[in-house]
Amino acid sequence: MEIVEWVRDYPVAALVIACEVAFWVFLAAAVVARYVFRRRRLSTVLLLCEPLIEVVLLVATVADLLRGAEATWTHGLAALYLGFTVAFGRYTVHKVDGWVAWRFFDGPRPPRVPSGGRAKVVHEWRLWLRVLLAWFVSVAILGVLLLIAGEGPQRETLLGWAGRATIVMAIWFVAGPVWQLFTDAAEGDDEEPAVSGVEEQDVRGA
Repeated sequence: MEIVEWVRDYPVAALVIACEVAFWVFLAAAVVARYVFRRRRLSTVLLLCEPLIEVVLLVATVADLLRGAEATWTHGLAALYLGFTVAFGRYTVHKVDGWVAWRFFDGPRPPRVPSGGRAKVVHEWRLWLRVLLAWFVSVAILGVLLLIAGEGPQRETLLGWAGRATIVMAIWFVAGPVWQLFTDAAEGDDEEPAVSGVEEQDVRGA
């Protein structure tokens, strides 16, 4: 009964959870169809259902406000979920597909995440660009919800989620590409004295 009451009180949050579960269910079904039953067309159809999940959540979130519901934390959560799903959904699908093919069906080993150097810096920048896309989509959806929501606390709630999205983007920027740039530069500085020392010994030996 408590779960039913919670769903009634927070239908949008319940839908976010249902969409996340559906995402993984469709992904698992697509992988099984492709590698176990060798039905690539069916697998493709199942994967095409993934964007429909996002559309359903977006329409339901907007419709909830249009019918007069107050904007709460659940609507902000839905906006952020949609943003990160748009940015990382396809990326996650490719990662899972590649790992399953390699691990269980003799497929090629997926490329490993670079451990350092310029390749690691490029990798971190690419990830952060996905975060930037997620931020943009989330803020755009929040902007639409702001146009529908009433004044006062409802607008403050949605703006608060825009602030949270911005904080996440900023933290990822510092902890990701910026940190890797400084780390890579520091490692380069540490290597220079050792090389110079070897060269100096060679000169003295000569």
